Amino acid sequence: MIEAIAKLSLLAQDVPELDPTMPTNPLAGYGWTALVALIGLIVLFGLNRFTKFGVIARATSKESVRQPMFFSLLLVAIVVMLLNTWIPFFSMGDDTKMFLDCGLATVLICSLLLAIWTSSISIADEIEGKTAMTLLSKPITRRQFIVGKYLGLLQGVVIFMIPVVITFALLTYYKVGYDMKEAGKQVPEYFRWVDSTLFGSEIQYAWFQPERIAPIIQVLPGILLIFFEVAVMAAISVVISTRLPMVVNLSVMFAIFVIGHLTPVLVQSSETRQELEFVSFVARLFATVLPNLDAFNMSASIATGTLVPPDYLGFAALYGLAYCAGAILLAFILFEDRDLA
Repeated sequence: MIEAIAKLSLLAQDVPELDPTMPTNPLAGYGWTALVALIGLIVLFGLNRFTKFGVIARATSKESVRQPMFFSLLLVAIVVMLLNTWIPFFSMGDDTKMFLDCGLATVLICSLLLAIWTSSISIADEIEGKTAMTLLSKPITRRQFIVGKYLGLLQGVVIFMIPVVITFALLTYYKVGYDMKEAGKQVPEYFRWVDSTLFGSEIQYAWFQPERIAPIIQVLPGILLIFFEVAVMAAISVVISTRLPMVVNLSVMFAIFVIGHLTPVLVQSSETRQELEFVSFVARLFATVLPNLDAFNMSASIATGTLVPPDYLGFAALYGLAYCAGAILLAFILFEDRDLA
């Protein structure tokens, strides 16, 4: 089983690199992407309302929203975005790109902290406090307990991301308008196509202002990639929470986060220095066992001012789903013989 779980991580090597080039029709395929996302939400809603682990998921999401950590992270995220809006980056005219990059990083870090904190509170602390034993005395299996907790903390992350993303979008609209006054009006080519397709002319520019909407549309796929990354890290945190307390969980997750983003660099470095066999072995071991979190990074898209292709989102979603499934299977194994008495 563990060997099968490790093989799932090899899918990271099949995720294509983010191509910064812009196709002729940049929004082609996003209709199917939205349809698949809508079907996924409907399925999750059905599982949440009509299954036993859905009851646990709803309770976990409510617990996540009610804890002080939720509101603290929400306040920190909004304050950081507000500061980034008015503090100059001194980026030689690329303040908007820096703002988008910092905003996505803020959403990612705060969402990750909330997911890890919630998994430790709702799993590790309940096991240590014997609350899980009381819950499992009812007609609920251990596997339903794990799945319910995982889906519940993801729901809490979604609830957290909604106001943060809305704030990010509004501040982006303001930031771009402010920078336009400083650097002049520049309409991205891909949004000219959208405007001419939807409205048939450029008369609407006076009120529609596509140059201010374009960056918001550009970062929306990045928000989806952030959710995929949080889902993967949350699954790993659930695995750790079945055996270890919160402090260890936070430390291990921090190490996995750093190494996961450095995995491509480690593998490339090991290939260029083939004489160091041990370094090459360790790099490939990390690339096999740990998630390739760099697959969920859209910095190249922001740097080139382009949209993330829909097929890239599909590959990233499949990889994230496979890794989450493998991590939850490992959580089943570790929690099956855990002494709760």
